[in-house]
Amino acid sequence: MASEDSPIPPSVTADVAESISTALESWDPTSGGRLEEAEALRKQFVAQFPTEAWSDLPVESYALGQQTEGGTISWWMEFKTRMIASMSGGSSYKHLIFLRSRDQVWQYPKEYGSLQEAWAAVRSGFVEAFALASEGRFDEIANVTALRGAPALRAKLLYVYFPDALLPITSKAHVDHFLERLGQPTSNWSAVTANRQLLAPLRAVPALAELSTQQLGFFLYHWADPRPSVRVVKIAPGEKAAYWADCMAGGYICVGWDGVGDLSQYESKEAFRAAFRDHYPYNGNESQVSRKSNELWTLMELEAGDKVVANRGVSEVLAIGTVTEDGYAWRAERPEYRHTLTVEWDTSFARTIEPVKAWATTTVSKVSGSLLRQISGATTDDPITPVEVDGVYLEVEEALRRRGQVILYGPPGTGKTYTARRAAVWLLEGGSTSAQASALLADDAQMVLREGELSAGSTSGVRHLTRVTFHPSYTYEDFIEGFRPTSSTGAGLDLVLTDGVFKKICLAAAADPGHDYLLLIDEINRGNIPKIFGELITVIEKDKRGLAVRLPQSGDEFAVPPNVKIIGTMNTADRSIHLLDTALRRRFGFVELLPDPQVLSGATVGALALDVFLDKLNDRIRERVGREKQIGHALFYDGAELIDSAEAFAAVFRHELLPLLQEYLYEDYNELAAVLGPVIDTTTQRPSADVNDPETLCARLAEHFSAHAST
Repeated sequence: MASEDSPIPPSVTADVAESISTALESWDPTSGGRLEEAEALRKQFVAQFPTEAWSDLPVESYALGQQTEGGTISWWMEFKTRMIASMSGGSSYKHLIFLRSRDQVWQYPKEYGSLQEAWAAVRSGFVEAFALASEGRFDEIANVTALRGAPALRAKLLYVYFPDALLPITSKAHVDHFLERLGQPTSNWSAVTANRQLLAPLRAVPALAELSTQQLGFFLYHWADPRPSVRVVKIAPGEKAAYWADCMAGGYICVGWDGVGDLSQYESKEAFRAAFRDHYPYNGNESQVSRKSNELWTLMELEAGDKVVANRGVSEVLAIGTVTEDGYAWRAERPEYRHTLTVEWDTSFARTIEPVKAWATTTVSKVSGSLLRQISGATTDDPITPVEVDGVYLEVEEALRRRGQVILYGPPGTGKTYTARRAAVWLLEGGSTSAQASALLADDAQMVLREGELSAGSTSGVRHLTRVTFHPSYTYEDFIEGFRPTSSTGAGLDLVLTDGVFKKICLAAAADPGHDYLLLIDEINRGNIPKIFGELITVIEKDKRGLAVRLPQSGDEFAVPPNVKIIGTMNTADRSIHLLDTALRRRFGFVELLPDPQVLSGATVGALALDVFLDKLNDRIRERVGREKQIGHALFYDGAELIDSAEAFAAVFRHELLPLLQEYLYEDYNELAAVLGPVIDTTTQRPSADVNDPETLCARLAEHFSAHAST
């Protein structure tokens, strides 16, 4: 690993150079006119805020949260100049100092006693950083203490003022990604130092030598975009697409909720949600407030390259658009629907599709990979669009990176096994660094096919993906090694020392260090973990991988290779979770899966809105029996599809939901009635007659939970 001062070889391999040359063939040096516009914005900013003005710059010219003519420095960096380099995401704390919009209270780092003290320190820090940069002493900028909490802002400002010395990239993670693609080492350099280290090998490539740094920035994202997938949402341009003509002509999509004003004025999503609640309380329905505010805030979260499906009703696609660098914009000149997102439209995708029932009650909603294939008319032979990966897969990947093994835990019906199986395939295909892995998540058929291939193994019998289920009778002999009876040549049985499933995986992985091997353990808490793992409970630890132990039965020296990963699942409604000992808890990462009403958003059965019903049902369950016994969203799926009829819901209610609640509440029908309302008859101690009439059942539950589909 290189140190802070280690020079990076300013050369790339022939393979990398060839990859760059191939990418240049399909790249527009003007980036569709963005290059000229980006440079004009940079010069405009420098003219408005020259470096020499910083020494006595007032905080009012710097901070977010103020409506000033021409905008503040932080506003320019965050919103106006996204075309130059994005630093969106997170909260306004990345700017160190800002004015909180909801109560007009100044926020600044807690080590300072006042706004004046904080601004004096931050301003002096920037002045010092600019002075160091002007002398070419970029590596020393990391030592400017006052700016350590603002790495992205620091990197972007330095690029804007010194464009020949840096690349327009504000994310350290993105810089590291590009360094790795160039075959260069990475380290714990500051974002600025890493940026400089990236520029050197790029300049050494003859085909790139004459490009400006802004062009290099555009090209890097064209050649090796750090995001292997895109986010896809559908957005309705007004009721019955009333504003579609405006959107087509203006190159944007628009939505309502104008009462909250320009979204860029809010320093965080939390501040925005508070304002949204004030303007749109939805009759006190907090779940609805949360969902609708999330819909609107999505416009702030979408990035260049993400996709927008414009729809009319539940079955008409008007176009598919690509989000541009301009992103979100508040268009005050519009009479209404002033929240807009700049989009380049492609109307060739206009078509009628099978109705998507959830679209009837949502303005902005996520589009899955499989739905996108239907919308775009793709066939099974067409390339798969890699749609944004659910955050839980990234959590699993990070936990495995840190620990080597992870357990997915949560109440029943939260998709633990489903997620674990898909995560296993995704990880073995490359995880977050692979577009193909992300594309697999968008195609259920291909996912199942690939899972089968990974589980079947090669002609040698080696399997990259192995799945087992623990239970009370599962033993060390099953898992590691032990003597097993086999038929002998005589009349009896012989005891033969046999390798267990985990030992076989480890031996195969040790012989194939270039590839990962993954063990998926369902119901991991139902087995006697210390007994099953035995002495290996120590050497599965990440820092002890490769450390050999002697197995007591065979006497073999045995080690767990670093390329063996373990994913377990655990149901928290099962009391056996308390059998987990401290040794297991310390050696595994844990990722919790909870009920997710968002995946039910827009889904209705009769008069009942499923997302609101699940939300409020779980509120009552948590009050009575705890969060571990909530009802999972998977209960309302039939295979891969959401149930969509009152009859299907009634069957789930009678055969699955009601028996589970009876168990949780110990057959206490007074408690059941408190949870489920009029569909429980406390006099006869049984469900009421309404349960047998699907439409009436849905109507009664909708009324009891205020979960009407029309809300």
